Amino acid sequence: MLNAAEGGLLVEERRRRICEFLRDEGRVTVDALANHFGTSQVTIRADLSALETAGVLVRTHGGAVPREGEDEPLGVKQLQHHAEKVRIAQAAVALIRDGETIILDSGTTTAEIARALRKAELKSINVITNALNVAALLMDVPSVRLIVPGGILRRESNSLSGPMAEATLDSLQADRLYLGADGLDPEIGVMTPHLQEAELNAKMIRISRQVVVVADSSKLLRRNISLIAKVEQIHLLITDRAAPAPAIEELRQRGVEVQLV
Repeated sequence: MLNAAEGGLLVEERRRRICEFLRDEGRVTVDALANHFGTSQVTIRADLSALETAGVLVRTHGGAVPREGEDEPLGVKQLQHHAEKVRIAQAAVALIRDGETIILDSGTTTAEIARALRKAELKSINVITNALNVAALLMDVPSVRLIVPGGILRRESNSLSGPMAEATLDSLQADRLYLGADGLDPEIGVMTPHLQEAELNAKMIRISRQVVVVADSSKLLRRNISLIAKVEQIHLLITDRAAPAPAIEELRQRGVEVQLV
């Protein structure tokens, strides 16, 4: 429940907290949010309006409820589990060494890796990405040589996929793939609801020496229609400490190294 004042937050952080409350409680009210954040009801209504425009929620009389639907826009996903994604990204960047070639798949966690790379003390690395938002974050980083395959744009994820993107990867090799996940089942593997992206991800796996899945704990035990990678193809999972212990234990028993952050 909302019970501790959190005045003085930046707008983006306050809106992230609102999304967390909405997910946990199923409904939020303007009164409760204004009291919790120590701000005016006008400010909270503006927050809710902005989040409704972004597709996060639906306004109701005096509050808001979650937006229904499985395939949420990227702008919605980036508000969810943000602190966990930042920690995962920092752990992911700590693995990178000068001279390496890495692949950053599309997704909000890989976008956080790109943000962390902007501050990393690296002299020169190659980054292959099919995600336009990731490319935009890295295009002005002097230490990054950026490689973006062509393809068909899926606006929901800002990602390129299809035969053109797959053909580009045929001539490339990578030291490490950072793979996002819509779902990770310890019995099956990494899954996504999008078939074309699954096919491109499978090509990324084939050209990479190490496959690192970066996924917050909400993705574990979740299933989707298209399989990206079997459990046996995953070398390392970086996730947060809220991950269910039985799922982590099963992944470790099946040969996957797991790093909890």
